Amino acid sequence: MLAFLLRLRTQAQSLFRFSEIHATLLWAAAIGFIGAGATVVFRVGIELVQHALSGRGGDLAETGSSLSIAMRVLMPTGGGVAAGLLLLWSRRYARTGTHQDYMDSIASGDGYVPVRHTLTRSLSSLATIASGGSIGREGSMIQLAAMCASVAGRLLHFEPARLRVLVACGAAAGITAAYSAPIAGALFVTEIVLGSIAMESFGPIIIASVVSNITMRRFAGYQPPYVMPVFPTISGREIVLFALLGIVAGLMAPQFLRLVGFSKRQFGRMLGPLPLRLGVGGLGVGILSIWVPQVYGNGYSVVNSILHQPWVWSTLLLVLGFKILATTLTVGSGAIGGIFTPVLFVGAAVGCLFGQAVHLLWPAATSAPFAYAIVGMGAFLAAASNAPLMAILMIFEMTLSYEVVLPLMLACVIAFFIARAGDGLSMYDVTQRRMREAQARMRLRGTRMVELIRPADTVLPLTASFKELTRMFLEYPVKYIYITDEAGAFCGVVALQQLTSAMLTKEEMDTKTAADFVQPEFQYITPDMPLADALQCFMTHNGERLPAIRSEGDRTLLGAVFKTSLLDAYFKMSAPPS
Repeated sequence: MLAFLLRLRTQAQSLFRFSEIHATLLWAAAIGFIGAGATVVFRVGIELVQHALSGRGGDLAETGSSLSIAMRVLMPTGGGVAAGLLLLWSRRYARTGTHQDYMDSIASGDGYVPVRHTLTRSLSSLATIASGGSIGREGSMIQLAAMCASVAGRLLHFEPARLRVLVACGAAAGITAAYSAPIAGALFVTEIVLGSIAMESFGPIIIASVVSNITMRRFAGYQPPYVMPVFPTISGREIVLFALLGIVAGLMAPQFLRLVGFSKRQFGRMLGPLPLRLGVGGLGVGILSIWVPQVYGNGYSVVNSILHQPWVWSTLLLVLGFKILATTLTVGSGAIGGIFTPVLFVGAAVGCLFGQAVHLLWPAATSAPFAYAIVGMGAFLAAASNAPLMAILMIFEMTLSYEVVLPLMLACVIAFFIARAGDGLSMYDVTQRRMREAQARMRLRGTRMVELIRPADTVLPLTASFKELTRMFLEYPVKYIYITDEAGAFCGVVALQQLTSAMLTKEEMDTKTAADFVQPEFQYITPDMPLADALQCFMTHNGERLPAIRSEGDRTLLGAVFKTSLLDAYFKMSAPPS
């Protein structure tokens, strides 16, 4: 079968004169179809396990409301233990030295996504989600779609660069299938995972997203997770309130992520095996569901209710608080899944509460709270993911309303910059790593030569004799000796080539001093010189080092700057993000 596929690929490329990029576009379309199929299989698996556990299908929040108190507690607890056992099983298939997550595989790996490790972790995620864990299903959907793309690319012997693009296509197909947002699915991969938009990769990713969306629409009964109401027309004055909502989201999103991180650290210190930790996390969710059954599952039905039905603010605040606790317990205990959906839940609830508050203060001048809930989803996602463009396009695709664009853009961008002004927390490790690298490069751009100056050993005064000059050239493998006056000011250099030429003339050298050979015109570095200017100096100088003087007006010799140190700093500054 493999040999047949390889022959088919070769013959097709030869017959139709396909280039590599043309072939990649065709395979991207195939990956879009396969990725959508993988997400459907995972979704059906959740429904089957949920029905087996509770006797009911449909939304988990509604299922939780229909269960007895004992079952509300036992189901997520047992699901957590089962998920932990499956995670232990998955560790047997983890390959040392390879990336297990699709994001790392695309961003800094070779496109390899392990099959058995991914499948066992997906089963663990399925157990958590189907039993009521407060976590999103999109994480495993994307991982499965990326795994399918990786397998297909390896079977076709794609080189690592093309394989990474194909895996990115699978990830985009997965996010598109999960949220019915093909443009946002493509931007999710390019903005968050790849960190840049280049047509060589963005083109295939777009095709995979489109094919995935078309494929999902062909399945009977398929519906987008969120049904958006018609967004109202926003007055000019009200736009200020959406800007304030962006500030609120930008301040709250990092705190939510810090709470999740705190929960992870606390569970990490907990003694006992992994199944016990996940069982404790599930137990916490079950106990919370006794009072608020809406904490069950990913919360799609609750968000849709917020968007379409009026809520009492106290009830909504209670549900929001309990949902945040349930999510931190589930994610913190080590459960596998996505945090994308919980972030949208929190954003919708925060936006709705904000909308109720401003509507109470200015009932005649503000829109209904659901409008703020819609914008709140995007703003909170932009702040938590550090990907405002993706957040804007996702909410726009969900609403398909131009009216939402202006308040959404304003809120998302403000939330992004407010959140980024802190310590740059992001719900994705790859984004945080890229931000740290970018900050390091920015610091290097401000680096001045004073940080690279090293002591210069080959320095002699103007009165140095010919013997002293020759002795120093014999002791140090350099081309130039730096010459200073009595005050330590740089006077120029004596070149090895010049000294050798003088010796060949057989002139009397005993009376000669450094002043007789010094070359006053020589390139030098100053401490306040930027890296780029210093590099330009080295490009016109055929040597390993240059002298460093205090300033143009004060030629005191400070030392030397070595080319290797300069190039090392410059390449770190110019390196693209991984």
